[in-house]
Amino acid sequence: MPFFAYKARSASGELLQGVLEGADSGAVANQLFATGATPVDIVQTKRAVTTSSELGLWQRLTEKKVTSMDVQLFSRQMHTLLKAGVPIMRGLAGLQESAVSPAFGRVIKDIRESLDAGRELSAAMARHPTVFSAFYLSMVRVGEMTGRLDEVFLRLFDHLEFDRDMRARVKSATRYPMFVIVAMIIAMVIVNIFVIPQFSKVFASFHAELPLMTRILIGSSAFMVKYWPVLLVLAIAAVAGFNYWLRTQAGRYNWDRIKLRFPIAGKIIQKGTMSRFARSFALSSTSGVPIVQALTVVSQTVDNAYLCAKVEQMRDGVERGESILRTSVSAGVFTPVVLQMIAIGEESGSLDDLMDEIAEMYEREVDYELKTLSAQIEPILISFLGAMVLVLALGIFLPIWDLGRVALQK
Repeated sequence: MPFFAYKARSASGELLQGVLEGADSGAVANQLFATGATPVDIVQTKRAVTTSSELGLWQRLTEKKVTSMDVQLFSRQMHTLLKAGVPIMRGLAGLQESAVSPAFGRVIKDIRESLDAGRELSAAMARHPTVFSAFYLSMVRVGEMTGRLDEVFLRLFDHLEFDRDMRARVKSATRYPMFVIVAMIIAMVIVNIFVIPQFSKVFASFHAELPLMTRILIGSSAFMVKYWPVLLVLAIAAVAGFNYWLRTQAGRYNWDRIKLRFPIAGKIIQKGTMSRFARSFALSSTSGVPIVQALTVVSQTVDNAYLCAKVEQMRDGVERGESILRTSVSAGVFTPVVLQMIAIGEESGSLDDLMDEIAEMYEREVDYELKTLSAQIEPILISFLGAMVLVLALGIFLPIWDLGRVALQK
């Protein structure tokens, strides 16, 4: 259907402007009359909302994108407005005017216009999948069905706060190890390309048999210097091939399963993901969502294809009439303590409360793992650094020591 730009007057005489979707101008006028507004001017337009493509090139390049923090603050503000009894259209108008991010302001504007066109709030938000996640939309839909939209927005705010804090702590804990690993790789490349070739010229002038380690270093350095364009192309091709493999369903599933087996990071990834699962399940259950639908919604929050498949396996088991405990045991991703808590929660009818406690338990474990992450990684990094220094010492300085010893004997 075409879009129509309109100007109208509210019951209080306030000028209203926007864009509505309708079969014709008469249908748009009827929509405005239904909201208590009197149309003044209705003109057909091509676009429903100002998109980034309508901006100038410089604006598109420099404009700040919509962040998770924008969505988080929006959720809190919506909870406050709805709880105070402010009409949703008036509340959205205020949020649009006060939006710090111009991009998010246009998103709110499009949501208002979609609501004017008769869409539900969840359907209006679904027009922006890069801003609102599938889980977010599902929870808003649940709030619309149960009439508890203000509570849902508050719980979504808490959920986004937890998720953002978890990701920030993981990044903070892995920043130092990643810096050390990158520095080691750069150092190895510099040594192979610039340092070892200079030593190889000196060793060649000795006309003596070199130790095995020295010959290995000189050979690897000569290979890298001679074929570095080929190695660079192979590295780029490997990265591109890996990214393509990750975009496939089988590749994403297998890689997410492999990540859980990493020596140190695997357990942090699993516990953090299961914490989001437990928190999301408790949120859905408390909001009155049936268990089967709740598991379907929660599977969308698990950003791990392997664990997502396990949650869907649990949902299929519940659909067949099995208990939550039995499906959780079959999934094979919960610890015995968590399984005991699930059994108690299912028997007592307070599964949502127990899921909150499970989420808190996983959060404490993740917090402990993150605090001790540096201490766990440091021995591994020191071992690699020590091995690299040992190889360089044996390969470069051993021939010099041997020649010095021979010179002293003469």
